[in-house]
Amino acid sequence: MFDNTNCAECENIDCLTRCQWMDIDKETARIEMEKMINGEDSFVLKNCVTCFACDEYCPYNSHPFDLKIELQEKFNSLNINPKIIDATIKNFAPHDEVNLKPIDPSKPVLNKCGLAKLNAENLQGQLFDNLQFVKGTDFFCNLVYHHYMRDSIIKERAPIIIDNVKKQGIKELLCFHDECYGFWASYCPRNNIELPSDFKPIHIYEYLYNYLKDHESELKKLNLKMAYQRSCSNRFIPEVDKFVDKICDLIGVERVPRKFDREDALCCGGIFPVFGKTALMRKSQTENVKDMIDHGAEVVVYTCSMCKEALGGKTRRKGLKNYLLSDLCRLSLGEELDY
Repeated sequence: MFDNTNCAECENIDCLTRCQWMDIDKETARIEMEKMINGEDSFVLKNCVTCFACDEYCPYNSHPFDLKIELQEKFNSLNINPKIIDATIKNFAPHDEVNLKPIDPSKPVLNKCGLAKLNAENLQGQLFDNLQFVKGTDFFCNLVYHHYMRDSIIKERAPIIIDNVKKQGIKELLCFHDECYGFWASYCPRNNIELPSDFKPIHIYEYLYNYLKDHESELKKLNLKMAYQRSCSNRFIPEVDKFVDKICDLIGVERVPRKFDREDALCCGGIFPVFGKTALMRKSQTENVKDMIDHGAEVVVYTCSMCKEALGGKTRRKGLKNYLLSDLCRLSLGEELDY
């Protein structure tokens, strides 16, 4: 939920002036921000690519993207084909009744969510074989609708997803995706959506780090240089980025200090064609991949499977191998990957 308490005192309007997709000076930024705070339309809403970076750039933790997404839905700013939106809403809808499975509530439960089939090959090996899990749209966070101007769908479905977790008796939910963890750790708290008092989300990176520490004597150093591709949703939970560096230290991977990383990370661009911004996608992806190569990366590592889908072809053609970070952990543990 957007909080404009400190906006008047914000000197640089970082949420707009630091945007990588729009060239906005401070004076213009202040004018456009005031419009949006007043519930008015702005060119910012049309040019926004929903990369969520403004939330991380804001020095006051005011969540300016929450304001943008509310107004984008109000003004239909991105002009997305309604059939695409309706199909996505239908495909990821929770069921009227959730199929419960026996679990041990004293142990973490892995959420494979609505993309379980996409990640099937990544969820194998000793890191995952002994974990109990849930999957399907009944446990899907729905944050994908941030890219479709439909925050109302997230708010509508949030109580259903929370209730399903309660019914399943989950106390600790291990989140394989940034969006999943971001829903529980950021979206719900900042929108005053109540969570069970005894519930705890765990990011996959925290789990990976702790597992590797417990098996440190079994690890082999990979001696690889990696370009890390942050996901959009990682902007809501930047605190987990520290685990990337810790994991890299354990498995012998160098995170190359390239231009488009950390706070300056560049969106993968995979959603841009939905907005009619295909040319911008090609341009930004070309710049992103060139940055990886220019800084000596040998592999590209993702936290988001959709980012991997969007950039994987371009990076492979340039001789770079593509992995999720959990894949590199499996390699360091001595496992062979068939993909």
